Amino acid sequence: MTAHPRHELDEIIHAPVRLSIMAALAVSEKADFRFLRDTIEVSDSLLSKHILTLEEAGYVRVEKTFVGKRGRTWLSLTERGRAAFNAYTDVLRRITEGIPHA
Repeated sequence: MTAHPRHELDEIIHAPVRLSIMAALAVSEKADFRFLRDTIEVSDSLLSKHILTLEEAGYVRVEKTFVGKRGRTWLSLTERGRAAFNAYTDVLRRITEGIPHA
């Protein structure tokens, strides 16, 4: 008997806010913190908390720059993060299409 594919879901990505972050970053080279916050409709503090989790997992790269005197935070997926997101979406596809195993 094979295990249901849900057991393969990455718990780091699985939280709705983190999934939203990963999905938004997967379609762009990098995104500004404020743009990402507004796109996924969360507060600064909630976004920061989830970004820290993704950064600690090695999924997201955080780059801080300055434009004049204003700081900007840029976010992007690492290679590891992109691979993890692709694996996660593959598992979701198998679940929704009723495919028991890869």
